[in-house]
Amino acid sequence: HFPGSLAPLPDRHPQYALMEVSELRSEQEARDGLERLLGDGLEQDLVRDATVAQSLAQSAAFWALRDHVSEAQQMECKNIKHDIAVPISSIAEFIRVTDAALAAAYPGVRHVTFGHLGDGNLHYNVAPPVGVDPERFVTDDLEAVNRIVHDQVVRMHGSISAEHGIGQLKRDELRHYKSALEIELMQRVKAALDPAGIMNPGKVL
Repeated sequence: HFPGSLAPLPDRHPQYALMEVSELRSEQEARDGLERLLGDGLEQDLVRDATVAQSLAQSAAFWALRDHVSEAQQMECKNIKHDIAVPISSIAEFIRVTDAALAAAYPGVRHVTFGHLGDGNLHYNVAPPVGVDPERFVTDDLEAVNRIVHDQVVRMHGSISAEHGIGQLKRDELRHYKSALEIELMQRVKAALDPAGIMNPGKVL
């Protein structure tokens, strides 16, 4: 969807990590440290391949790939979006298990997963199989897809909402996963801080 974009590595891989490092002493110190880290990762079979930007322009091109993900998926088709968080140590397992569960329920379903590796925040988005009407998928299958994803998040002691909050779209989901007592405590805090109900009314509670 973005002509001129270049793959950073010659082979395709299931997941990519984009890292940016800084060093107070010098650019060379930063480069040497990153290359040592990548070398250790390759030796321990934690990294399959890697490349290091050789210029600010190349660095910007790498970041453009990440920055264009949201717009590219919008151009591809409508999809069911999730803004979730799981413990960092559980990210790989969450993706493996949830991908498999959705593939079993919706053969051919497509996954667009990206996010913030350092804090466990994932944008776990689900696109319909090729040939399935995206409008129908995001309407008719929304609740069932959400249940598969959010149930797995909760099993892994994560949060069904990360950087974007509960808002209006996840109010019913919040009540599904929180006890009546937890909701009551939220309502009490809200009432104490905003007795007139004028602060962001109609959201969450």
